[in-house]
Amino acid sequence: MRKIFALALAAIFLVQTSIAQEWKRVPGKIASEWADKVNPENPLPEYPRPQMERKNWMSLNGLWNYAITPKDAQNQSTWDGKILVPFAVESSLSGVGKTVGKDNTLWYNRKFTLNKELRGKKILLHFQAVDWRTNVFINGKPAGTHEGGFDPFSFEITPLLKKTGEQEITLSVWDPTDEGPQPRGKQVVKPESIWYTPVTGIWQTVWLEAVPESHIEYIKPTPDIDNQQIIINTTVVNAKTGDKVSVSAWDGSNKVAEVESAPREDATLKIENPKLWSTDNPFLYELKVSVTRNGKNVDEVKSYFAMRKISVGTDDKGIKRLLLNNKFVFQYGPLDQGWWPDGLYTPPTEEAMIYDIDKTKEMGFNMIRKHIKVEPARWYHHCDKVGMLIWQDMPSGDLGNAWDSRPAVYGKGNDRQRSEESEKYYRKDWNAIIDALYPFASIVVWIPFNEGWGQFKTNEIAEWTRKKDPSRLVNSASGGNFTYTDHIIDMHNYPEPVMPDPQFFGDKLAIVLGEYGGLGLPVTGHVWQEKDNWGYQSFKTADDLFKKYTVFIDTLNNLIDKGLSAAVYTQTTDVEVEINGLMTYDRKVIKNPVEKFNALHRKLYSHNINIKK
Repeated sequence: MRKIFALALAAIFLVQTSIAQEWKRVPGKIASEWADKVNPENPLPEYPRPQMERKNWMSLNGLWNYAITPKDAQNQSTWDGKILVPFAVESSLSGVGKTVGKDNTLWYNRKFTLNKELRGKKILLHFQAVDWRTNVFINGKPAGTHEGGFDPFSFEITPLLKKTGEQEITLSVWDPTDEGPQPRGKQVVKPESIWYTPVTGIWQTVWLEAVPESHIEYIKPTPDIDNQQIIINTTVVNAKTGDKVSVSAWDGSNKVAEVESAPREDATLKIENPKLWSTDNPFLYELKVSVTRNGKNVDEVKSYFAMRKISVGTDDKGIKRLLLNNKFVFQYGPLDQGWWPDGLYTPPTEEAMIYDIDKTKEMGFNMIRKHIKVEPARWYHHCDKVGMLIWQDMPSGDLGNAWDSRPAVYGKGNDRQRSEESEKYYRKDWNAIIDALYPFASIVVWIPFNEGWGQFKTNEIAEWTRKKDPSRLVNSASGGNFTYTDHIIDMHNYPEPVMPDPQFFGDKLAIVLGEYGGLGLPVTGHVWQEKDNWGYQSFKTADDLFKKYTVFIDTLNNLIDKGLSAAVYTQTTDVEVEINGLMTYDRKVIKNPVEKFNALHRKLYSHNINIKK
C-alpha cells in the first residue's frame, strides 16, 4: 500500500513539474506578490457567476495551446506554445507576453473531457470576457461568434460534442485595439501617459455548465424599499406552457417571503421591515429561484439581493443631493482602473482582487468609481458583501471630440459624429454591460461617457440609460459635455478640488467632483519604468504628499455644506507610467498608512444635511 501511495505521489509530482515547465511568468516588469501564487493547473478557480449559481460546472482555465497568425488565416493546427488562460496574451502571467495587433489573429486550442456530473444534460460554454471578435469551434465545427471585450457570452454546444472521450475547443480572436471603432477603454497600440498596454483575447474565466432543456437564464432583482418589496424578473429558456417560477427570499435559515409567477413575469415579494443594505451594514438576503412543472423542480439556482435605494432629493437650501435609502450620504472614493502589472486586466488571484477593495474600505472610502473598465462578476460580488458603492463607467472608444473643463465654461462642447458601425458597437456593448451588472446592489451610478471621449448623442444615450435602468442614477458625462436630462453634473479638476456652482446647477442636478487629485509619488523598485513617470503633481516624500492631501480633504469638507454630494480621488494604484496611486502598481507599498486616511476621511461623513420630504 505504501508503495502504491508513493507511486501516486510521484506521478502527481511529475505532472505538476511538467506543467511548471510548460509555463512561467514573463520576466522584465514588476509583479504583485500574488503572481507567485498563481496555480497554472487551475488559475482563478472560483465560481465565476455568483449572482446565479449552479452546482454542475467545470472550469476550463489553465494551459491552452496558442498561435499568432496573419489576420486572414482560416484555421490553425500548429501551435507556437502554451498560454495560461485567462490571462491576456500581452500579460506577464499569460506566459507569452507578445503583442498581436490588428494585422494578426490570436488562436487558442485545448482538449477536455466532461466531468461525469455534466453528462446527459445540455452543455453551455461560457466566456466571461474575451477581447474582441471571437470565433468558437468545437471539434472543428463552428459554435458561434461574439464581438465585445467586456461582456460575458455563452454558446450551447451539446450538438457539437462527441458522445464520449476527449472534446476539442478552438478559438480565433481578432482585436484592433485603438485602431478600430469598438469600445476598448484605455488600451492603445503605443502605450504612453494615461494610455496602457493592449489586452487581447481571453481575460476572464472560461467554463462549462450543465443545464436542463428548460433552464433559468437570467434573474433581474429590483428593490423597492419604500413599498418594502423586491421585484424579481426571471428569464427561462425553453419554458413550457404551464411552467411556474418559484421565488423565495431568505434571511439565513429563515424564509421571509415566497411567491410563484410565470416565466418573464415580475414576481413581487413583500419584505416586511427590511434590513436595508448600506455602506455600514451591507446586509444581503439569499434568493432561491426554481422552475417547476407539474409540481416538480425542473431547474434551480441560488442568488441574492439587497434592499437599498439610490436617488436624488432636495435639501432645505433647495440643492439637489445624492441619497442612499432616502438619506444624504456623502460618497467619496478613488478612481479605480483595475489594472495589474502582471495580469493587465486580470488580477492574479481572487485574494489579489479583493485586496484592492478591502484596502479601499479600510482607508475610509465608501465608494469606487470603476473607470473605463468592467470587472469580473466576483469583484462586484465582493463590493456587495462589504458595502462599497460603485459608479460604473462605460469603456470608451472612438475618441476625438473636444470639451472644456474650466469652471467658467464647464461642459461646453460638441457631441462627436460617430459612424453607424461605431454607434452600433457602443449601444450593443452598453446594453450588454448593464444587463450583466444589473443584479449587483453595489452599483448605484451608470456613467455612459467620460471627458467627451467619443461622446455622442448625449441626450439620447442618457435617456436610454435611464429607461433601461430606472432604479439607478445616470451621470451621462463625467467631466464631459453634460446634459440636463440626467441626474448629476460632474466636473473634473486637477489637482485641487472644486465644484460646479450651485447657483447655476444646484436646483437641477446633484453636484459631484468626478475626478481630482492625482498626487504623484514614485517608489523606487515598484515602478513600471525607472524614468519618465508622472503624476498631476509630484512629491519626493510620502509625508509631503499627505500634507497636500489633507489640505484637499479640508477643502472638500467645506464644499459639502455648499452643495457637493460626492468626490472621486485619482487614484487607487499607480498604473504603468502613472505614479499617482494611493498604492504602488504592484500593491507592495501603500504610500501612507491606511489608518491616517481613515481618520482623515471620517469628517466627510459627519454632515447633517436635511432632506425635504
